[in-house]
Amino acid sequence: MSDGASNHQDLNEVIRQHSEALAAQLHSQRESLFPPDASKQMRKFMSGEAAALLGVNDSYLRKLHLDGKGPSPELTPGNRRLYSAHDIQALRELLEKTARKPGDYLPGRREGDHLQIIGVMNFKGGSGKTTTSAHLAQRLALLGYRVLAIDLDPQASLTALHGVQPEFDLEDGGTLYDAIRYDDPEPIRSVIRPTYIPNLDLIPGNLELMEFEHDTPRALSQGNAGLFFFRVREALAQVDEDYDVVVIDCPPQLGFLTMSALSASTGVLVTIHPEMLDVMSMSQFLRMTADLMDVIAESGADMSHDWMRYVLTRYEPSDAPQNRIVAFLRTMYGDTVLNAPMLKSTAISDAGLTKQTLYEVERSAFTRSTYDRAVESLNAVNDEIADLIQKTWGRS
Repeated sequence: MSDGASNHQDLNEVIRQHSEALAAQLHSQRESLFPPDASKQMRKFMSGEAAALLGVNDSYLRKLHLDGKGPSPELTPGNRRLYSAHDIQALRELLEKTARKPGDYLPGRREGDHLQIIGVMNFKGGSGKTTTSAHLAQRLALLGYRVLAIDLDPQASLTALHGVQPEFDLEDGGTLYDAIRYDDPEPIRSVIRPTYIPNLDLIPGNLELMEFEHDTPRALSQGNAGLFFFRVREALAQVDEDYDVVVIDCPPQLGFLTMSALSASTGVLVTIHPEMLDVMSMSQFLRMTADLMDVIAESGADMSHDWMRYVLTRYEPSDAPQNRIVAFLRTMYGDTVLNAPMLKSTAISDAGLTKQTLYEVERSAFTRSTYDRAVESLNAVNDEIADLIQKTWGRS
């Protein structure tokens, strides 16, 4: 036997060693960034940012502060006012009491409005699906909506972004799988955890979600899966009154989890990276989705949705081939492509390196123009979706 053969190692062993080494490294990196007793915190907002979130003038906020109304902001050595996310929520509740019309400051559901469940999906990794989900959930929460973010992707990037480490913090379960499994499901409230942002709760994900993909064929063959694709919807019905919006980060493949999330969704957001290969794979993805949804519809599911939109991600306005694809998509799909694209930005990817969204990082960490351009692009996308939600509830 040659020396080369004696070094032979099974692929599964190599991959397992690599995964364990990487997990240990990530854990130690996390311990240095976030010690075990530390938890993530939302940064403070400058008065101008707080005013913009509330939809009022900064001078009005200053007057409220001077009149002793609402929470007292923190004052910097330079006498600038800083508001926490909790301060902003308290101001919302104060201002809503004297608002000209209901919902000016607390825009969530009223009597008769149904829960909005938004499934964010794409078949191809790297399309900005998790980035879109995280920023949408956080922006809606900061605007005063009660939001539940669900990480249904076993890779659990949305979970990691919110300071939960899937391999270490979820050793005894704690994902949506606990609430949708076939044997002895838990109440969904047992897996919901608050985040460091007021109005935003999270159901984390990890590899355990894959169990649903393995359990469902077995349950179907034994005839006891029932209408499996309703399991997510039925679990969410338990907390219907607690939230205005649910944002589901779907897995990047068309399995039973994605089908269940689609069946529960009232709105669907498909991320598109405007490159030819991505658009070609999306064509296959849409065809497969339609075929699978036909099967679900034949089983008696109601497939009507309030809306479906495509969001352009990692868009570079100076890239001529991308612009041609964007024009092609807009011609073909018209209004179902959101007007606002999510720009490709080093600010967004750099924030991700420290497991943060762009809303969480300090503006001072970036060149001001880079940061402002990226935030404006994210806000435009998310506010367009917020408008869709309002229209669904019959408000302009």
